[in-house]
Amino acid sequence: MTQSTSQNMRPDIRFLFGDEERSLSGIDPQMTVLDYLRLEERKTGTKEGCAEGDCGACTVVLGEPDGDGKMAYRTVNACIQFVPTLDGKQLLTVEHLKSKDGSLHPVQQAMVETHGSQCGFCTPGFVMSLYQMWLDGGEDDRGAINDALAGNLCRCTGYGPIIEAARKAGGIAASDAAEQKRRGDLATRLTDLVKDAGTLAVEHAAGRYYAPRTSDELAALLVAHPDATVLAGGTDVGLWVTKMLKRLDPIIYIGDVADLKSVSETDTAVVIGAGVTYSRAHDALGRVADDIGELIRRIGSRQIRNAGTVGGNIANGSPIGDTPPALIALGAKIVLRMGNVRREVPLEDYFISYGKQDRTPGEFVESVIVPKPAKGLVFKAYKISKRFDQDITAVLGAFAIQITDGKVAAFRAVYGGMAGTPMRAKKCEAAVIGKEWDEATLGAAQRALADEFEPMTDMRASKEYRMLVAQNLLTKLFIETSAPDIATRLVGKEAALV
Repeated sequence: MTQSTSQNMRPDIRFLFGDEERSLSGIDPQMTVLDYLRLEERKTGTKEGCAEGDCGACTVVLGEPDGDGKMAYRTVNACIQFVPTLDGKQLLTVEHLKSKDGSLHPVQQAMVETHGSQCGFCTPGFVMSLYQMWLDGGEDDRGAINDALAGNLCRCTGYGPIIEAARKAGGIAASDAAEQKRRGDLATRLTDLVKDAGTLAVEHAAGRYYAPRTSDELAALLVAHPDATVLAGGTDVGLWVTKMLKRLDPIIYIGDVADLKSVSETDTAVVIGAGVTYSRAHDALGRVADDIGELIRRIGSRQIRNAGTVGGNIANGSPIGDTPPALIALGAKIVLRMGNVRREVPLEDYFISYGKQDRTPGEFVESVIVPKPAKGLVFKAYKISKRFDQDITAVLGAFAIQITDGKVAAFRAVYGGMAGTPMRAKKCEAAVIGKEWDEATLGAAQRALADEFEPMTDMRASKEYRMLVAQNLLTKLFIETSAPDIATRLVGKEAALV
């Protein structure tokens, strides 16, 4: 390892493996946590299934200080997490559940008693998802359990027994003083482990990795390395490595930048830092509009939402990203920063064409500003995919509409999956604004869509299907924002009024 050290840089990755301290140097920064566990630690309980964050067989639990002297625990997919991202955290695997006397952990015992395992390959991943719930006090509500287990796929055991295992296992009570003290001690220990340690700088023959701790450090690093790959949750970048076998050099990780992980709220807007995960952003965005909260709940699995970020979903410019259409419909802006220079850009203007965004080398997304809907503005978002949970969107429609005295006073229609970028349907909007909100206007809006988009055909949907669905989502919006008698009359008609 060749490292030009300075007072604010260090070469070693520091974390806790269970309760044992680890300090790793000279490691390939693209090694996944899964490979590290199986090849270096020889802990093979964690399994490799899909190697793309879908199946959950590789689920592990990460713990880190929450800023209030306590520990926060979350499940992640070890197959797309890079080892350096463990810095300052506690890594827990299924092996850590074994007690000193060899007895099973309560969640493991519950799986045995409810017959929740057959071949057993996926079981460690399920157990770790159940364990994270157990750490948070347990869960009895089936909907909440289903949501926690949506990222763990099983092909040989019915989910019923596993759900019963989740209920049976219970969890640690919040009043357990001994447990809370143990977690407080862990938080202090982890904080001290990286306190005043500076930027993590891993330099290896295979590539370099930097993990700044402030946005100023991040800005300086990106000026010095404008072509670096910016890594947030790794839910996309991780697949570049595991599936596309890319070598990324250097990598600059933003997950430890404290001032990019804040969510603030005013009377008119919510500001989300670029490092805020979907899970942390969920409640704040749900207060902006219920449909955004529900949309985020359906992005990937809990493991993915615990790692992936709202800022990353925007920065990578995906045409099928779920959050940008909804945010554009609300008139969101992003703050871009290069060095000490910042600029605000309407989110809709950030996306130029497929694979091209209004962001220069060395510039990064610092935050997202999401306006709260004005009084009378109704927001709706609809995701269409082959599965309800954990599936890539075929078509996503997001709409902001204000109806005054029966006429459309304001209207924004934004689609994902219909073009090379998330895109406003401006012809559709023009066909609606100022008109009576009736079936004739709906038909005009649907016809305008056909003139505006030329969707592609791929494995998710044909171009014909996408167009029909996009038009039908306008019908759904019309039904949900019209008088009950109109909605009743439309039910049973042909879905698309073209």
